[in-house]
Amino acid sequence: MANSLFRRKSIDKIVSDSHLAADDTHGSGLKRVLTVKDLTFFGIAAIIGAGSFSSLGSAVFHGGPGVIILFIITGIACAFTAFCYSEFASRIPVAGSAYTYAYASFGELFAWIIGWALIMEYSIGNIYVAFSWSDYFTSFLHKAQIHIPDYLTCSYIEAKKAVAEGSANEELKNAWNTAPMLGSLRMILDLPALVINLLITYLVYRGIRESRNFSNVMVILKLAIVALVILVGGYLVFSNGLTFNWTPANEEGIKSFMPNGFGGVMMAVSSVFFAYIGFDAVSVLAEESKNPQRDLPRGMILSLVICTIVYILLTLVLTGAVHYGNFDGVGDPLAFIFEAQNLNIGWMQVLVSICAVVAMTSVLLVFQMGQPRIWMSMSRDGLMPPVFQKIHSKFKTPSFATIVTGLVVGVPILFTDKTFVLDFTSIATLFAFVLVCGGVLLIPRKKKVPGRFTIPYVNGKLVFPLIVLAAIAMLTVFAKKYFSDKVDFSFEKKVEALAGVIPAKITDTTWVAGNIENYLISGNDADSSFIKLTNIVRSTSVPVEKYLAAAKFIGDNDPVQSKTAKISTVIFWLLITGLAILAFIKNYSLIPLLGVGTCLYLLTGMSLSNWLWFGGWLLLGLVIYFLYGYKKSKLSHPAA
Repeated sequence: MANSLFRRKSIDKIVSDSHLAADDTHGSGLKRVLTVKDLTFFGIAAIIGAGSFSSLGSAVFHGGPGVIILFIITGIACAFTAFCYSEFASRIPVAGSAYTYAYASFGELFAWIIGWALIMEYSIGNIYVAFSWSDYFTSFLHKAQIHIPDYLTCSYIEAKKAVAEGSANEELKNAWNTAPMLGSLRMILDLPALVINLLITYLVYRGIRESRNFSNVMVILKLAIVALVILVGGYLVFSNGLTFNWTPANEEGIKSFMPNGFGGVMMAVSSVFFAYIGFDAVSVLAEESKNPQRDLPRGMILSLVICTIVYILLTLVLTGAVHYGNFDGVGDPLAFIFEAQNLNIGWMQVLVSICAVVAMTSVLLVFQMGQPRIWMSMSRDGLMPPVFQKIHSKFKTPSFATIVTGLVVGVPILFTDKTFVLDFTSIATLFAFVLVCGGVLLIPRKKKVPGRFTIPYVNGKLVFPLIVLAAIAMLTVFAKKYFSDKVDFSFEKKVEALAGVIPAKITDTTWVAGNIENYLISGNDADSSFIKLTNIVRSTSVPVEKYLAAAKFIGDNDPVQSKTAKISTVIFWLLITGLAILAFIKNYSLIPLLGVGTCLYLLTGMSLSNWLWFGGWLLLGLVIYFLYGYKKSKLSHPAA
């Protein structure tokens, strides 16, 4: 059974199974209408959206101006990954993206895992985008004096949390208090998010040509407005003398580009990486590209380079215009910098709101196109029911799979919220990227063919091990406690013990947030702070502000997240060392090696809840695979 779980499909078999020749002759397949310009625009449409218009605020708050470094690291990681996607796309010009590539390199089980994980990227990721679209759309309507009841503009969970935790968000609390009742159930739902999902599903159902034209117009519009934000905001940063915001003072009063240190920058991994999610969605459009082996790689790489430059410039403008600490809880950072208390340009706020609605509409479009085509490929292989590969006779789209995608996005909108789906999406995408880069290492190198992309081969036999050794040596010399700290969990145990003797109300983060401002802990020695706080909470008479100081300390030194980060880092170094040894033995190519390494490093920034939800999702996927996919796979029935 072990061998059958890792059975592979040859590249020739994958291409023949897609019926490319039959498509051109009988017209039974997808329409080939996309050029390199269209694919580049689809990539930009997917990348510049909810990440830049929403999650960028969270990233700036955690990392300060130094979050630019994380954008560069993530951009490099995505560039290496884009090269690997391009290599596969030039060899396997069919729909399916990372799922199809894993089938050719790792085998069926990993292909299923990737296909299942991509549901999190495209479908569940679109839930976050739909929520963000709704926020900007309703904000724009308010500026136009059009008001939708609050209980029709937010999710049930958001409103419930706001009331339970005493949130300062009056709109969410009002939604809970004014919602009509159906028995004991409050009728609260995000109507704009549901409507936009329905409209996008219909557009994708109608055809690729209509989707392309709509996407191209939106990309041109949003790039023009983003450029205006960068130019106007950048000009005001310099003309108003606000460049000092790029080196804000930390808690010790020391001015720094990274006021919260590199640890603070890494806390923004989910937010920053979410801003890049989407460039790989271009690869699922292979069967609708005129020349996929040439144009797909160009489209992915061009869109990635353009968007990385845009993100760096946007971050510089944001952190220059407003002190990074003011972005706490800001869901519309690009509009925020032009508010009255900041740069004070009202017409720019309106333009940004329009741009955000347009940008996130294009993201919804691209992701909603990606998921059905992955399901179509899995159905061709027998891993999903045959109905998922059904092509509409008139529109030439995977019709049934498109409708199911609309339901998978639409139904959870009723009972989930943005916070959950953001982290849920990023980890799945990074996992897919690791396997795509690793997959390139497992397929034989090919000769360069004119007109087709070929990943540059640089022998990593010596270079990659030297990079790993140099990194270890630098950390040992310049951060002497780095490795010893990763295996020392004594401090986390102390913090957990301290948390156990503080009243529950005091450790409630929402309640504490409004009271701790004047009770920051002084000193840099964490263990000294711990001793001081332990004495405070053990005393017989403890003023509430002392409890608040203790709660603040616990909040800043989350033992669960700290343990997760340490364990993830230890696993990273073990894996990267093993990869260096394999590179030396097998002469692996350097670019995919760097792709695997950088994506693995980004995974160390994921929290325990990320890993638990991801693990649960994969477990559910494996159950479905063994109940259906393993038995129905066409590799189990070669004659089928």
